[in-house]
Formats: sequence, structure tokens, C-alpha cells
Amino acid sequence: MVQRTDDIPDPDQPASPASGLVAPTSSPAPTTPASARASAPSSAPFPTPSSGPAPAGEDANRLLPWPLRAVLILIAVLSLATGVIGLFLPGLPTTVFVLIAAACAARSSPRFHGWLLAHRLFGPMIRNWQQGGRVSRPAKRAATISMAVCALILVAMVEQPLVFLPLAIMATVLVWLWHRPEPQDGPSDCDKKEVDG
Repeated sequence: MVQRTDDIPDPDQPASPASGLVAPTSSPAPTTPASARASAPSSAPFPTPSSGPAPAGEDANRLLPWPLRAVLILIAVLSLATGVIGLFLPGLPTTVFVLIAAACAARSSPRFHGWLLAHRLFGPMIRNWQQGGRVSRPAKRAATISMAVCALILVAMVEQPLVFLPLAIMATVLVWLWHRPEPQDGPSDCDKKEVDG
């Protein structure tokens, strides 16, 4: 018996409903609306740039453990006390110890650091130094007078060979101090930011 070739179904042609054979059809993949994709939370393992970094002050306080912050607060208080004594004791610098106190307070106690910046006497010293290591002309003159008085006391009380070392140190400090830039006239950058804000 010979089978007719027209009875063999062509695999490239879809079967007709009458033949009882239905060609398989591929269902389209489900699509997600754009709004749903935008609102879906991201599963990326890294934070997005829009989140932004944490404030520098909070990071510094979080990174420093409490024992280290306590040591820095103690150094800040002792440095400030030494700077206050330097206001009345010739030869003891005030600005240097105030700057050390401000640097330690900035990493340990924001409240203490803010008090130093707002102080009528210590605040200008710290702000001037933060703006490029500037030292005011009155501070230079006060340091010169204080060191000159200390030098006279050393010459009168200390033996001749031993007096040259402290005199050389004070002279070096004065030369470095007078070569520091002075603050410009008018309000500082910090004051301008406060006014603009």
C-alpha cells in the first residue's frame, strides 16, 4: 500500500483545526510596567550615590572610642589652662596651646569645640589659623613682648653658657611667627557663611 504524499503533514505549516493537530505556540513573556520597576526597591549590595556619606563630624566621633575621646578632652582642657596661664606668664605661648586645645576638642567634644570657636578671645585665634595658618598682628606683638621679657629674665638669672639655647629657640619661633600671613580686614569666611545662612 502506497501512502499519498499529500496526506503527510508539513512540519513548517501550522495544522488546521480539522486535522486535529494544533501547533504549539509560545506565550509572550510577562512584562512589568515601568512604574512598577521604578518603585521596586534595589537589591544592589552597595548603597546608591544618592544616599550620600555621613557627616564628617559624626564619622569622627563614631570612629573614636570613648577612652580615646576622654584622653583628648583631658589634653584639650590642660592645653587651654596652659594657654590661659600664658596670658600672664612671660615666655609661655598662648596661641599654640589654644590651637592644640581646639584640635583635640574637634575630635572629642563638639560642644567644647563650639564653645572655643564662639569665645571672644580664643575664637579669633582658631578661625584665623583655620584660614591658612594666619596669625593676627596683635598676637605677634604680644608674643614678641612676652618672649623679650622672658629673655631678659633668663639673661639675668641663668649662667652665660646655658642661656644661648633657650634664646635661640625663642628667636627661631619669633622669626617663624612673623613670617606667618595675617588675616585680611573685614569679616572672615566663617562669619560670612553665618551671615549668608
